[in-house]
Amino acid sequence: MAGGGFATATANGVEFEAKITPIVIISCIMAATGGLMFGYDVGVSGGVTSMPDFLKKFFPVVHRKVEAGADKNSNYCKYDNQGLQLFTSSLYLAGLTATFFASYTTRTLGRRPTMLIAGVFFIIGVVLNAAAQDLAMLIAGRILLGCGVGFANQAVPLFLSEIAPTKIRGGLNILFQLNVTIGILFANLVNYGTAKIKGGWGWRLSLGLAGVPALLLTVGALLVTETPNSLVERGRLDEGKAVLRRIRGTDNVEPEFADLLEASRLAKEVKHPFRNLLQRRNRPQLVIAVALQIFQQCTGINAIMFYAPVLFSTLGFGNDAALYSAVVTGAVNVLSTVVSIYSVDKVGRRVLLLEAGVQMFFSQVVIAIILGIKVTDHSQNLSKGFAILVVVMICTYVAAFAWSWGPLGWLIPSETFPLETRSAGQSVTVCVNLLFTFIIAQAFLSMLCHFKFGIFIFFSSWVLVMSFFVMFLLPETKNIPIEEMTERVWKKHWFWARFMDDHHDDQVFASGHVNGKKSNGKSNGFDPSTRL
Repeated sequence: MAGGGFATATANGVEFEAKITPIVIISCIMAATGGLMFGYDVGVSGGVTSMPDFLKKFFPVVHRKVEAGADKNSNYCKYDNQGLQLFTSSLYLAGLTATFFASYTTRTLGRRPTMLIAGVFFIIGVVLNAAAQDLAMLIAGRILLGCGVGFANQAVPLFLSEIAPTKIRGGLNILFQLNVTIGILFANLVNYGTAKIKGGWGWRLSLGLAGVPALLLTVGALLVTETPNSLVERGRLDEGKAVLRRIRGTDNVEPEFADLLEASRLAKEVKHPFRNLLQRRNRPQLVIAVALQIFQQCTGINAIMFYAPVLFSTLGFGNDAALYSAVVTGAVNVLSTVVSIYSVDKVGRRVLLLEAGVQMFFSQVVIAIILGIKVTDHSQNLSKGFAILVVVMICTYVAAFAWSWGPLGWLIPSETFPLETRSAGQSVTVCVNLLFTFIIAQAFLSMLCHFKFGIFIFFSSWVLVMSFFVMFLLPETKNIPIEEMTERVWKKHWFWARFMDDHHDDQVFASGHVNGKKSNGKSNGFDPSTRL
């Protein structure tokens, strides 16, 4: 960890002076409301899909299966319906498509206008959902919400990483994930209340209240300041320097500003950021960003968060008890993310991920054993004691995810890409995340029907794989300035160092970017073209 005070040491001995200013804290809180919207959308869909009035109006086939009970339908299969899954997953498919456009707006218009566009999409989507008269209108609303998710998930993590001082970058970046978890909890509480409303319109209120975080994000985007990185990237240097002074709380910003200018100059030399992402020297960041997104979804967390009420209902909890249990897991999710904010810049990223791997693996195996013995296709022998144990184990699992894979799956990619590929890299990160979220959301209820309790064995196997990946291939990035990652992280890693070939350094030297580095003459012993 960096020493005391507010200064952050860089690799070449220069100090970046930075105080933790109110403007940084306020900007980060406002921007992170994009996470609140995403979380609410994740949480609300599972609740409304377990409400009889909602099912009766839009999914009568599922409603009949649920009403018939376990005698005629397998406990594990009563919610297995592609249309119902499409209601949940269409949001993520739309987000995936929107991300490509969001990458362009993030780069050319800036981080702040991209967040504003996200807010507008969210507001229109909420109106369509709350007023939905048929399935087409419902899905159209979800698609617009998905476009908002694509734009918000592209801009917000970048905004947070760039505006935060290095010393607390991890904690501030996790505000996004904290708001995702608060959004899920808020949605669960709303669903718990609206499910009791007589007259069949409770689900409209659930979907309509998404307007609250939508408005917060839109207003927040109007109030926050643009990041210095984005202003410099678009040639507004004086404005960038003024903003840097304001957010760092000091006039001594020359070293950091020089670093930004140099990074921006190198970024401008890159005409095709997506093509550049595939170059050898960018492969470690790309592989890690893509792997983290796939692994984050393969923990099974979204399956549990989307469908928590449906899942608890499948396990034999009544409708009220199912929604109540979902609220409990939502609360655990929020509290555990706070643990991550406190610890991520102290104990580091790797420790949190490895500890969580053990905890998640253990809890999923225990859940699988209980369900394998107690919940069969047509009978539920889940006594009160075992039911409580299942909820405790799901909470243990959710807690581990919330202080590890949840926030760090977004934090690590946003802080490892260099400026020239950061926007494209974030775009790929969000795309892969939404693609796998879509796949899991679309397939989970069918998987539950066919795998039964084995679904938890399936996800725990993935947890094992990802823990080994972290152990051997994920370097520690805590307290390292973003622009110093190549020198201090990738070039020193036992495996990834081989991708940091000096062919690139020769080009950098030729363009005048010395920055205190020595070439050591390493580039003379091979033909660089053989290494690409």
